[in-house]
Amino acid sequence: MQIPTSAIKELREKTGAGVMDCKKALLDAEGNMEKATEILHKRGLAMAIKKADRTANEGIVEAYVHPGGRIGVLVEVNCETDFVARTQEFKELAHNLALQIAAMSPQALSSEDMSEQSGEDPETACLLFQPFIKDPNKTVQDIITETIAKVGENIRVRRFIRFELGC
Repeated sequence: MQIPTSAIKELREKTGAGVMDCKKALLDAEGNMEKATEILHKRGLAMAIKKADRTANEGIVEAYVHPGGRIGVLVEVNCETDFVARTQEFKELAHNLALQIAAMSPQALSSEDMSEQSGEDPETACLLFQPFIKDPNKTVQDIITETIAKVGENIRVRRFIRFELGC
């Protein structure tokens, strides 16, 4: 089956996956764009699982101050190499995470970091489980997993802090 270049380009723009990955997914899906997207999503999850045990000691600290200066965020996002830490995809992820923290005020990174006495819903209190502010159909963890699939390295949010005047 011959896959048109325009279909590969469209899938690549939609998912951020590599050209050959898009072509293979379209071949496996017999040209169906939705099936190909699902195939790439599953492969991205599999890649993230494989890379989860790899150490992530490089990365960046992203700072965000909300207009008006009343809310500020610092978030440390780690990856495996300084090369990936300098990529636009990684920097964009770190910035989006800082925006997420400023907007949604999570109390912990994941449910393991929450105290049992808090009684808060992990979906709202844990950063990784929150609906992503730019696409509520996905969680923050989904966005991180997608970025792992794009850059090919393990990525971890190590820690964050949110400051707000008057609280």
